[in-house]
Amino acid sequence: MDCKLVKQIKPYLAVIILQCGYAGFSIIAKFALDQGMSHYTLSVYRNVIATVVFAPFALVFERKIRPRMTFSVMYKIILLALLEPVIDQNLYYAGMKNTTATFTSAMCNVVPAITFLLAWALRFERVNIRSLHSQAKIMGTLVTVGGAMIMTLVNGSVIGLPWTKRKPGFQTTDEKAHQNPVKGALMITAGCFCWSVFYVLQTTTLKAYPAGLSLTSLICMAGALQGAALTLVVERSNAEIWSIGWDIKLLAYVYGGIICSGVAYYVSGIILKQKGPVFVTSFNPLNMIIVAVTSSFVFAEQLNMGKVTGAVVIIVGLYLVIWGKGGDETKPLSDQTEMKDQQKETTNNNLSANVLSGDNVV
Repeated sequence: MDCKLVKQIKPYLAVIILQCGYAGFSIIAKFALDQGMSHYTLSVYRNVIATVVFAPFALVFERKIRPRMTFSVMYKIILLALLEPVIDQNLYYAGMKNTTATFTSAMCNVVPAITFLLAWALRFERVNIRSLHSQAKIMGTLVTVGGAMIMTLVNGSVIGLPWTKRKPGFQTTDEKAHQNPVKGALMITAGCFCWSVFYVLQTTTLKAYPAGLSLTSLICMAGALQGAALTLVVERSNAEIWSIGWDIKLLAYVYGGIICSGVAYYVSGIILKQKGPVFVTSFNPLNMIIVAVTSSFVFAEQLNMGKVTGAVVIIVGLYLVIWGKGGDETKPLSDQTEMKDQQKETTNNNLSANVLSGDNVV
């Protein structure tokens, strides 16, 4: 009984730990970006480090289970690398440079909604409007996004905390003047769409190429190559951005590569196999809560009633999604109608996989 409980809890613990890792990197990356780090080189070095660290493990531990590389799998790996390590990461951190760490994390809460809609459209997520559990998933997704918007748009009275008093060395009014929240929000939203597509495509790719460590290494390697090419084109006249020193920038490269690229891609792949893309992204709002609290210590960002209220709403939404997902997994298909629906869903899943993979059906 205990082993069964542990098995059930593992995905929840794993995805919560992932969000803690993402939140930590948001703080480190924001600090490094404010110190002049280029988001282009952040993307490149982050994925180079992830490749160097994880490729040896993939070669050793998956040498017997690694499937043969096909053109279809290679095409999907290249597309995965373009979506997340290149487009999403560059847009995300460019957006962060124009806003704050808390605002960036808040905007990323559109990821669960986008992923839910994509997974529903492509039949990766089982949804029956007449089912109470499916209604809970839909409502929970909307509630979490609503909570994120409350944290972003509603201010309310400031909660006076001793550590949020302005200290020397923190962000000044002049630095805030260089921020562009509208431009940053558009960049982050576009990046979030790519991130959602990445999760859905990763779910499909893992079915054809189930070697998780190898897939992670290949995505990071392809992302580093594509990112380097993009950086050389965009920043060809600025060679200083490639310099590495013993500073916060190096910490961002190493932390981002090991935790947010290597570990995150691999662990999220394992969870995707068990729970699907909607489950993985539904915990994204936790990232914002952690970042908001941490930013109050690191950047002296003020906490107000809007952020606290939004955090409570997010927790309620997460509970609804988890309850809905749990009901879908345990609910038996007892009658003939549900069995037919399941068979139809399986057929549509196969068709969706073919569309995403680019395979031709003759």
